[in-house]
Amino acid sequence: MDGESSAQMIGMRRVFARLANGNATRRVQFGLAERRTALLALRRTIRAHEREIIDALASDFGKPPSETRLTEILPVQTEISHALRNLRRWMRPRRVRTTRAMLGTRGRILPQPKGTALIIAPWNYPLALSLGPLVSALAAGCAAVVKPSELAPASAAILSEILTDALPEDLTVCLEGGPEIAQSLLDLPFDHVFFTGSPRVGALVAERVGRRLGSVTLELGGKSPVIVGPNADLKQAARMIVWGKFANAGQTCIAPDHVFVAKSIEAPFLAELKAAVAKMYGRDEAAQAASRDFARIIDFKHFARLTEMIAQAQGSGARALTGGPSDAETRYIPPTILMGTDPDMAVEREEIFGPVLPVIPFVRLDTVLDRIEAGPRPLALYIFERDRAVIDHVASRAISGALGINVVLAHFLHLNLPFGGIGRSGQGAAHGEWGFRAFSHEKAILETRFAPLRLLMPPYRGSRKRLTKIMTRILGR
Repeated sequence: MDGESSAQMIGMRRVFARLANGNATRRVQFGLAERRTALLALRRTIRAHEREIIDALASDFGKPPSETRLTEILPVQTEISHALRNLRRWMRPRRVRTTRAMLGTRGRILPQPKGTALIIAPWNYPLALSLGPLVSALAAGCAAVVKPSELAPASAAILSEILTDALPEDLTVCLEGGPEIAQSLLDLPFDHVFFTGSPRVGALVAERVGRRLGSVTLELGGKSPVIVGPNADLKQAARMIVWGKFANAGQTCIAPDHVFVAKSIEAPFLAELKAAVAKMYGRDEAAQAASRDFARIIDFKHFARLTEMIAQAQGSGARALTGGPSDAETRYIPPTILMGTDPDMAVEREEIFGPVLPVIPFVRLDTVLDRIEAGPRPLALYIFERDRAVIDHVASRAISGALGINVVLAHFLHLNLPFGGIGRSGQGAAHGEWGFRAFSHEKAILETRFAPLRLLMPPYRGSRKRLTKIMTRILGR
């Protein structure tokens, strides 16, 4: 380790020690009132910095102001408001029913802060995916280090300013920098790590945290498919899918990745998709390129990956229903809908994470479900259909983090639903009470009142031996 790295590590250890020491002090003092105060301060500070947030997102990847308000500011503000309304109930010890074997006792569950948390946030929604988990951590009574992505530097800078203005330095710290900062932080004994990012990096994070037996929440991604059934409302389906796919230029972990459409409705559905793109972003290539409602790709590395993916697909026979020239200087890739793709193409094999939408016709629904089942379990699955039997069949057969029926993306904003993946798409859940629980240890408390436990203690002879046989026979039924 060189001198600069050594000094950096010492600095991070000091930050960690300050937070950990603050936790020791707060263990008794950081109750409902103090947690509410922290959340209210964060809410006020976000409101005060709204203009700077909008400017930062525009600087990092050309995000439209309305989209920033809807996808960055609104989710955090609703998360805070939801926590403020429900925090008293979440913190309250929960009584549990006594089982037959434990007659004479009473039990309850007491949520306690896990301690000091590390939040590693991604670049695609740099405010929402940093501050959302932080709200859960503060609600649970934890101190936290927030590590934003270096790929969105303007957003990281305003995030650091917000946290400095809103919260004391022994409660929350924002550490900017590259991946080496995150790697060094993972060597510190955080009580909980909340990571949002790719499955590849998530696996590395889980391995590092697992070496010291820490707990972890992983919000990952993958390919989130859409099924458009033969009885779908095609106009509604097309508008929802175009909005969900091309918001943030497709750089959304739960964006529709590809669409399976019933062969019998393929032609009218494609017409509706094309009309929806024209309505939202412009009727021709020039209008779409000039649209103020369409974001840009975060950096040239991702731009090159996506343009190569499109070129490879078209070179192998795929056709573009919408699309056009890209612009490397501004990192602009137009809303691109591809037909005629096949499973060997990168657009069907890899997570796209950009404004490219393959449309794949199918004849038998079970063939589609077999294909989904054969791959990693998706973070989200969407179906557009009016036939309840078809919807129920998909819901019961396919395993995914979430299922959207005639809607996309919106489950992220429903705070009475858990948000999370399964397998390669994630581990654990977030938002609302599930976020509170992610940063809490649920302590089991058992109190004896008149339990005859002494009758079950050695020596196991005579009446005690007979009693253990009777209890095993009766209580084991």
